[in-house]
Amino acid sequence: MEREELNVVENQSATPETEAIVLPPIVEAPIVEPAPKKKHMGLSAKSKLANTFIYIVLVLMTIVWLFPFVCIIIESFRVESTAQVGYLFPKEWGFDNYITLFRDTDFPTWLLNTFVMGLATAVFQTIIVLCMSYTLSRMRFKGRKFLMNFMLILGMFPGFLTMILLYKVLADLGITEERAPIGLVLVYVASSGMGYYISKGFFDTIPTSLDEAARVDGATRFQVFYKVILPLSKPIVIYTVLMAFMAPFGDFVLARFIARAADPGQNVAVGMWSWLEKTMINSHYTLFCTGGVVVAIPVTVLFLCLQKYYVEGVTGGAVKG
Repeated sequence: MEREELNVVENQSATPETEAIVLPPIVEAPIVEPAPKKKHMGLSAKSKLANTFIYIVLVLMTIVWLFPFVCIIIESFRVESTAQVGYLFPKEWGFDNYITLFRDTDFPTWLLNTFVMGLATAVFQTIIVLCMSYTLSRMRFKGRKFLMNFMLILGMFPGFLTMILLYKVLADLGITEERAPIGLVLVYVASSGMGYYISKGFFDTIPTSLDEAARVDGATRFQVFYKVILPLSKPIVIYTVLMAFMAPFGDFVLARFIARAADPGQNVAVGMWSWLEKTMINSHYTLFCTGGVVVAIPVTVLFLCLQKYYVEGVTGGAVKG
């Protein structure tokens, strides 16, 4: 009996519950080194390299673009010769050309004619263009689409097709040759209504709810246009004034055809062109360069001062909706 009890005890001690748990040995995994990555140029380095290349190209383009203007400025200070020479920098510098330009030539008259035409055109053309643009943008009337399409098609024809007829009409009115500035202003202003495209596009971006609110408060159409819309349309107003003012400075074909050979009625473009004739170019070449510098100064200053509004007017008027 004792042996049987001992066997039972031994069998119970050998059960899995009493056996010690033996863990397998820990085997360290081999360390695998990552494959070497290819070295690439960072994004910042790429952007710097691209910007450097762009700046170099822009600087070269600027030098090429400004070189003729720099040559004209240098030629205006040349004193030793009034004709074209084969070298760039003058041997003698001075303001003799500027003194001669205003004292011994008709340039002051040409400049005054052009300046007066620019002011008159800027005032009348701006009023007509803005009124036409506001009318086509806000009002709906019979024949509106036809009128817009008709002016669009009519503007596709070049203006020189009507120069003979224009000269005949202006000659009958007595505003050609010496009185050519009056006739030119009349022509510039008469056709300005067809240039409503950009201004109308700008007015289209202004909510019509402003007009309706002002009308509810008792404002008339003119009061809405003058007191509500125009203060919000400063960029397009300045853009229209700037374009109208600069037009007479660059007009040559029509101005020469209307003024003919009468010096008192010519603008700067027509008057200075006469200095480039074969009989006058050797004695007036430096004067021509000097006149170009004098004409460019007010236009450049005006454009630089109003450049911000010029860009806003163009981009705002380009949005249609």
